[in-house]
Parts: sequence; structure tokens; C-alpha cells
Amino acid sequence: MKAAITVIKEQINHFYLIRRLSLYELKSQNKSNYLGMIWEFLNPLIQVLIYWFVFGSIRQRADIEIAPGIEVPFSYWLFGGFVLWTFFYQSTIQGSKSIYTRLRMLSKMNFPMSVIPNIALFSQFYIHLVILGIVVIIFQFAGYFLSIYFLQIFYFIFAAFCLMFSISLITSTLSTIIRDIHMFLNATLRMVLYLSPILWQVTILEEPLPTLMKLNPLYYLIEGYRSALFGLDWYFIEHWQYSLYFWGLVIVLFLFGSVIHVKFRRHFIDYL
Repeated sequence: MKAAITVIKEQINHFYLIRRLSLYELKSQNKSNYLGMIWEFLNPLIQVLIYWFVFGSIRQRADIEIAPGIEVPFSYWLFGGFVLWTFFYQSTIQGSKSIYTRLRMLSKMNFPMSVIPNIALFSQFYIHLVILGIVVIIFQFAGYFLSIYFLQIFYFIFAAFCLMFSISLITSTLSTIIRDIHMFLNATLRMVLYLSPILWQVTILEEPLPTLMKLNPLYYLIEGYRSALFGLDWYFIEHWQYSLYFWGLVIVLFLFGSVIHVKFRRHFIDYL
């Protein structure tokens, strides 16, 4: 618990630094490109269009039933889940290698290492906000207008951030010690894409598989995003048991990540 409190205090005390460095990093990564930061938005949009073309056009996927008596075209259902997936995937990947790729810089600067994964996450957060805004605009033209239920999107963004930071604390620490962890995570996340309700509905499976699939915290976040975008219900209230499970898992991951991070970070420079 002491380690977790230490990490939380470090995020609060250095929040201004996190925002400044995340923006600087985002700009510096794209300064040599002609299109600059536009590529940060083009890449996920192109990926969505590819999945839409394959699963929604060539294979002619049927409409998806998102609630009893309510069906939506597959492409919009895909957008609703993929906007969260791109944020999660990029943030987790960048967060996992955030410390060991900056060890030389960290050896010359005086600020806590626990803020480094958060800098990587914030860089992706800005991109996520723009892509989410584009998806919302697309939904308006498609007739899925904003409703009061859209307000829960801010809750799910915060929930996603907490999950990704907890995971990044763990993976960034382990990746600094064992570099293969990052490669293993990259391969694992590609598999997670097909084990999450992004490209297909888990309702087509028979029990107990759908229940087991819900152990994946991404299921909670993706369905929450879709409830907000399509204006279905207050997902985190209607499924309050699932909310308790999700936050219980996040707390466990955060406590574990904080303990191993605080324990090993004094030795990180030794891995240069």
C-alpha cells in the first residue's frame, strides 16, 4: 500500500511535467514527417477501414443486435469498439518500453521514474481524443445522435487510463529487466484483439465461453464505449457487478505494479 501511495503522489506532484513532456514527445516523434502528427491519426483510421472492408464489405457481415430489437450496421459497431482498442494497444505497447528506452535521459534528470509510463500514455491520449471526436461526428451523420448516456464516455476514458497505467507499471518494470517481455506483450496483444468483442460478438458462443470472455477487462470498456456512443443505457450502473470486478482487478494490478516498480527502479540505471 505504501508503494501505491508513493506512485500516486508522484503522478499528482508531476502532473504538469507529464503533460508538457507528453506533448513534446508527440511532436518530436513526427517532426521529420511531411504530414507530421497527421500520421498518428491516419494509421488507426486506415486500420479500421481495412477491417471494415474485410469483415463488413467482402464478407457482408449482417447487422449487429446491440440490444433487444435494436440492430446497427457492422461498420458502426466496429468503430465503437475499435476506437478504444487503438488507444489501449498503442498505450500499452508504448508504456511497456517507456522506461528502458529513456534510461540514458533518466540518468541525467531528476524526476520519479513512475511518471515515464504516464508520459507515454498521455501522448496516446491526445490522439485518442481526436479519433474519438471523428467517430462521434461520423455517428452524427449516420443518425446515432448524442444522448445523455454519452456522458459516461468520460468515466470509461478514466477507467481505461487506470487500467493501462496499472499494466504499464508492471510491463515497463519487467521490460527493463527482461527485454523479451516487450516482444512477448506485442504478440499477446495481437491475440487479445481476437479475444475481445471488437471484430465479433461473444454472444455467438455457448456458455461458459461468454462468461469466461468477460474476465477480459477490455470487454467492460468496449461495451461501455458502445453504450455511450449508441446511447443504450448507463452501462456501468446496469452492470454494477461487472464494474466492481473491473475496479477490483485494476486495484490489484496497480498495487502489484507499484510494489515491483518501487522495488526495482533504483536498479534501472544498472541495465544501461
